[in-house]
Amino acid sequence: MTYGAITAIESNRKIKSFLLIFFGLLVFLSNAPRLLAQNRIAIPAQINPSHPRLVTNAQNGKDLLTKLIESEAWAKTTYQNIDNEIKPYVERHQTDSTWIVSRLQMYWKEHYTNIYIKNGIYAYASGKAPVPTVRFTGARDASTAYSLPALEDIKPYMDLDGKIHLQNKAIPGKPWEWVDQSKTGRIIEAININIMNKARDAAMIYWYTGNEKYAKFAYDIFNTYVTGIYYRDEPIDLNHGHDQTLVGLSSFEVIHEDIIEPVTACYDLLYNYIDKNHKEKKPLYAEALKKWADIIIKNGVPFNNWDLIEARFIANIALVLDDDNQYTDGKGCQYYLDQVLNKNSIRQWAIVDLLKKGYDPDTGIWSECPGYSVNVLSDFTGFVDFFDRTLNIDLLPKIPVLAKAVLAQAQYLYPNGFIVGFGDTHYGPLPTRGIEDMIRNARLYHKTEQEMIYTRMLKTIQQIGVENTREETPKRSSFSELFANQAVTISEKIPAGKPRDYLTASFWSPNVSWMVLRNGLDVNNGLMISQAGSSGNHAHANGIAMELYGKGFILAPEGGIGGSYFQADYAEYYSQFPAHNTVVVDGISSYPVMKSNHPLQLIACYPQSGSVDGYFRNVTFSDLNFLEPETNACQNRLMSIIRTGDSSGYYIDIFRSRKKFGRDKYHDYIYHNLGQQVILSDNLNRTLELKTTDKLTFANSELIGYDYWWDKKSITSSDDFKARFDLQVPGRQPVAMNMWMKGYPDREIFSVKAPPSRSWRNNEMIPDSVANLPLPTVVVRQNGEAWNKPFAAVFEPSSGITGSTISKISTLTNNGTDSSSVGLLVENKNGLNDYIIASADTVTANYQDITLKGTYGVVRLKAGTPNFLFLGNGYNLQKGGYGLWSDKQSSATLSFNDQQLYYTADQEVTLSVPDNYIRVKSVILSYELRNKSITINGERAIVRNKKIVRFKLPAMPLTKIFIKHS
Repeated sequence: MTYGAITAIESNRKIKSFLLIFFGLLVFLSNAPRLLAQNRIAIPAQINPSHPRLVTNAQNGKDLLTKLIESEAWAKTTYQNIDNEIKPYVERHQTDSTWIVSRLQMYWKEHYTNIYIKNGIYAYASGKAPVPTVRFTGARDASTAYSLPALEDIKPYMDLDGKIHLQNKAIPGKPWEWVDQSKTGRIIEAININIMNKARDAAMIYWYTGNEKYAKFAYDIFNTYVTGIYYRDEPIDLNHGHDQTLVGLSSFEVIHEDIIEPVTACYDLLYNYIDKNHKEKKPLYAEALKKWADIIIKNGVPFNNWDLIEARFIANIALVLDDDNQYTDGKGCQYYLDQVLNKNSIRQWAIVDLLKKGYDPDTGIWSECPGYSVNVLSDFTGFVDFFDRTLNIDLLPKIPVLAKAVLAQAQYLYPNGFIVGFGDTHYGPLPTRGIEDMIRNARLYHKTEQEMIYTRMLKTIQQIGVENTREETPKRSSFSELFANQAVTISEKIPAGKPRDYLTASFWSPNVSWMVLRNGLDVNNGLMISQAGSSGNHAHANGIAMELYGKGFILAPEGGIGGSYFQADYAEYYSQFPAHNTVVVDGISSYPVMKSNHPLQLIACYPQSGSVDGYFRNVTFSDLNFLEPETNACQNRLMSIIRTGDSSGYYIDIFRSRKKFGRDKYHDYIYHNLGQQVILSDNLNRTLELKTTDKLTFANSELIGYDYWWDKKSITSSDDFKARFDLQVPGRQPVAMNMWMKGYPDREIFSVKAPPSRSWRNNEMIPDSVANLPLPTVVVRQNGEAWNKPFAAVFEPSSGITGSTISKISTLTNNGTDSSSVGLLVENKNGLNDYIIASADTVTANYQDITLKGTYGVVRLKAGTPNFLFLGNGYNLQKGGYGLWSDKQSSATLSFNDQQLYYTADQEVTLSVPDNYIRVKSVILSYELRNKSITINGERAIVRNKKIVRFKLPAMPLTKIFIKHS
């Protein structure tokens, strides 16, 4: 267990003891799945018959709401706003009870019972019920040319030969038209949800005040809709295809049966009114709700966020039903709770099993992209809170992986407080609902240590990136928050932790093929790389994709999801290689998206994933492999962050790519950067003379996504080149990404404009005016293979204040036997010179007097003398008598700081230093580790005509060492 949150708390003995026990239990359970499967969650044989019990409770719910309204201004305002909004409709209802009801989208004339769908759209309907039935929605895709109308603009009993009256926003003047239902997207269900929300709000005010005007209004809507659902059957897919396994009673996808939440809340709050005035209808309502739940259990997808959303809908229905013994079929509250918590069906897994299958037991990361994962976590902790509130059942001991998952979600964060963007994700702040739920649970069940852990985390997360990039969190202002078991109050006695306790220097989660490297967590000066493959749900076809951060922004972004999953731009571009920072082979790299199974392979990283201390902080790196299936190509991406000062540093990107059996046509390196322009130049800062080209197009048998690029220009060049991407955000200093790339023969460099990233929205981090700009993009085409002629790039983010801190980048000449290796010299304005060597093979590479046998080596000179030697996953690295040697591939560092020596290694390593001790008999190395003093005698030797002293050292964290003589 290496999470920083745990390490930060170790000084507190009580917390440390708790963590050892708590996370020891996690490890035990994760390694004993049979035991976990048998750990059935018990359900009470009898449920408290009093209502409400879903959104609040009958015993003290009113008192709690009164206290909240009196003590919290936002709650008072929220309640008043709800009442003010609903009151005019309620008053009108007293004299015109048809006005609001007639706006519901129903089959008012034909009373259809059977719905038929085809290719994700409504086809037709048949059958005849004795009452109006609920109109099915128009299409699975929400995109439509028509606008969602205001209630006042909806025609009463709208049903002209099956058509509905809507405003066409795609035509100048936005005329109103009678529209075929199949062209209306999800407008129909949106209208009904809007009206049902008003019924729920009115039911709440009735429950709180006893005013039956509100009850009548709510009941008439509820009764019309639920009676209409009772007579409706499950829609039929005329293709007998996948859609049949997804469809619900009101929506094409059971996860979009969102109207269930206001329906069940309304019923719960109106229960006593209905029991008194319309008791004869209760069996019908129960059967309608149970049919709805049965279809949700029958359909859907079990292995991702769908399962959880469906479970929430089923649990809502369960909590408004009576006990099982009140129904002849035995299917009541307990039955449906058991379906959610303990039972598995083909498309609905039990919560316990879903947790076990969905979360990586080692990392705590959910097997979907971050945009879905953070909401899944909130849903899971929301279930804990739900059962805390409604049944006084503590689910957390039964699902302990949640404790790790809540801590792990912080790893998604950039230094500016926004989550990474791979897959179907939007950039945005990390939701803190899960952390708050853990605090609520701790308070309710008096778990002092748990409260300490998550209070520290919450306070820390709230501080990350807050100084420049996030607005103050708005106060709660929704119906649901009035009944959220009271807003969690945070103890002032518990201090915040440190960001580095939660955001580690490296993090690898194999279930989603996601690698993070960080160096520094300051908003403006922190550096971070996020790399992702295509494993897990909501993944894209992107090979080894990457994002880069700098100066407060995600400068090299992901592409997002485009218009929607069902639009051409998603299928052709946003989910495909051309929208990502990656390499395409022969112009055709692709594979299935969404539920993808094309993972990356982690070869090495430094420091080890999740490490919080004991490592060398100036260098982080990762080495990832990928098999590109379309062309059967091997791809390797080595990335690194090298820190040159508290406010400066740069990225290394070395991407190798080749087809397994040769016959490589070409490999395209794609790099998108946020900004208004890109300027390409040579190493002498002369602007490259690019010419318009018609290459990069589907017409050349390349991916259709290439056709989404425009303003394409290119130049053929074997020389090194530079690119500067300029970004200007209103109110912020100008930012640039400075790119340098090593040249090779048979190479063509392109500048293109790409569609804007759809990962940004709602003016978060950057204004929409900037987010909607085309992305300046560089494409580098290497004809033939790109393994021995890899794409070797250096990226440095800079701001208007400091500008670039790199003075020169040049290529080193290889005098060794490794034809695949790359040698770079990065000269910095502060006098630091970094010699960087990267190899694909474990053969010796020689550059000047530096020798590397391994994956990665960095030698820094300061004023001509070594400042550090960094060996990454290698056998040896040597420079001027200083060296690191190992029999196994190791990562090790020897560094000099104020004339002090520091050393670290993850394997046994032989350290060598120049033998400058000519007149002494012996040389001794000593250090202190874990309160023990250790001394090692040096062994003199001559290597390549250099006299050295060698010391065999064990694996150890970063430790100060002393070399003495006698």
